[in-house]
Amino acid sequence: MDLLDSSHWGPVWALLHDLDRDIAALYAEAGIGEVRTRYVGPLIQLSRHEPLTIQELATRVAVTHSAMSQTVSAMRRAGLVDDADNVDGRTRRIRLSDRGRELVPFLAAEWRATETSLRELEAELPYPLSTVVDDIRRALERRSFRDRLRANFQR
Repeated sequence: MDLLDSSHWGPVWALLHDLDRDIAALYAEAGIGEVRTRYVGPLIQLSRHEPLTIQELATRVAVTHSAMSQTVSAMRRAGLVDDADNVDGRTRRIRLSDRGRELVPFLAAEWRATETSLRELEAELPYPLSTVVDDIRRALERRSFRDRLRANFQR
């Protein structure tokens, strides 16, 4: 088999996409279609620690500054965040807009429901995904993915 015809972890990406789609459907049912699943963690963090810089927010949700900058821009366009009163012109802080603040109780309830549902789902499995992730991380500590790629790379 030609490896160009395969995607070994394609089913994992598809599963995550399906879960994400189901969460988004919950938002649509609630009439908050402007919310994307990638907004929820940052909005909850802002509700608990605002105002925050983009870097502080990125660190809190474990994404890159670039990814968070794009997410903040999208949340700003959706009317969910605003610039905070920035006293230091070199550092921009963001805060929840009134609309963002209004949505946080629903989003926090969804987050809790998602976490509970994932735990229930894992309890049905003989080998939970969280265990698989831990096992993969340990294997990568022994030999990094970059080293594995280099060893298998052929031009």
